[in-house]
Amino acid sequence: MTKKTALYSTHIDSGAKMADFAGFEMPIVYSSIKEEHKAVRERVGLFDVSHMGTFIVEGVEARKWLDHVTTNNVSALSEGQAHYTCMPNGSGGIVDDLLIYRLPSQSDKLKYMAVVNASNIEKDWNWMHEHHHGCDATAINTSQNTALLALQGPKASEVLNKLTDMDVSEIPFYQFIHGKVGDQSDVIISATGYTGSGGFELYFPADKAEQIWSQLLKAGQEFDILPCGLGARDTLRLEMGFCLYGNDIDDTTSPLSAGLGWITKLKSKGKFVGRSIIERQKEEGLEQRLVGFTIQGRRVPRKDYPILDENGHTIGRVTSGSLSPTLGVPIGMGYVEKPHNKVGTSIQIDLGKKQVPAEITKRPFVKV
Repeated sequence: MTKKTALYSTHIDSGAKMADFAGFEMPIVYSSIKEEHKAVRERVGLFDVSHMGTFIVEGVEARKWLDHVTTNNVSALSEGQAHYTCMPNGSGGIVDDLLIYRLPSQSDKLKYMAVVNASNIEKDWNWMHEHHHGCDATAINTSQNTALLALQGPKASEVLNKLTDMDVSEIPFYQFIHGKVGDQSDVIISATGYTGSGGFELYFPADKAEQIWSQLLKAGQEFDILPCGLGARDTLRLEMGFCLYGNDIDDTTSPLSAGLGWITKLKSKGKFVGRSIIERQKEEGLEQRLVGFTIQGRRVPRKDYPILDENGHTIGRVTSGSLSPTLGVPIGMGYVEKPHNKVGTSIQIDLGKKQVPAEITKRPFVKV
């Protein structure tokens, strides 16, 4: 049975085109992907991403547990900070990528919130508990009771400041506060996002979703705010070269080959699941790397299209592709064998009946 967020009826009433995404009926587009994409890059847009999963992890050994199942250094997080990380599996791949927030502690009990991908909520929950190992910590799955809205774009702080009693523009990147938004108190206001255009992610009780959604849209009217669907969210993240789980990373891809070595702390933390395999990957080197590329022409690359060298030999595969609304050309990402993965290398994308020329491009594709 397809799940729905608390804003399902609001999306329908607003004329959104809905589709199944990770088991949820989600808005893909309201007006057009191009218009919504442009709104976020130039002004401000509002996304419902309440399909994402949230786990509250609490206890004396909560940090120990999370450090054991993720690659980034949870011990380095102070209260009010968040970081991006991933859960490695036992074979060198990635269970999921996620955000971890360090919440205010109570006495000696540490408290964190893990935000996971919608398609992996059950898998992540089971994986974490499989590697609990008797830690003095517990987890609560708060996914169904938590709404998550992403207010993104250069005007996001001006919109949100109308509804808060603080200057949210002063929140440092990847930090958060608990504050009031509209009539709702104790909202987590996080200076994070998946678009590259700045903004905030707001976590609060799901039964307040319609109220806060409406208040944000009203506050953003003077900036021509647009409600945005997952279609624009995908083109925005792709222009920044951000990975999408299930496309660019999955259970078979190494965080090192995916360019996520910066969240894989082999030097500054101790044992974690899969560490020895990742260390061996680093020592022996990796055959493929995730790269960005731009295509000559108008044909959009699709997932699993073969990537060829100039002589027509297969050297990799496409993982994500789209027409970049900002650049006006097709862009994509994919895994390519060494030594063909260097920026500036000419490649070809096999479209089936035709091969089109492309070039390995530095990410992000656009500067914002």
